Amino acid sequence: MRSSSKKEAADVARRELIGLEVAVDSRHAGWDGLSGTVRDETMNTFLVETASGREVLVPKAGQGFTFRVGDVRMAVRGNDIQFRPEDRTKKILR
Repeated sequence: MRSSSKKEAADVARRELIGLEVAVDSRHAGWDGLSGTVRDETMNTFLVETASGREVLVPKAGQGFTFRVGDVRMAVRGNDIQFRPEDRTKKILR
């Protein structure tokens, strides 16, 4: 699996994130290393379902997220995607 370029990371920020695999990089011990599938998204949070079926609400602000799209991992800062999902696709510049 390879890492993403800056352009690819911007591309993932513009797309639908629900359903993608995600890993969380956080200073908060309860969220750091958390991985699973994005089940829901709001302006300020992701609802992540872990492999064990547990659902965890993770705030976007101050977190790092690595999304997996195919064989590519794309790292995105939560602060950069802190928009309503329907507006995020319009606001992230190419």
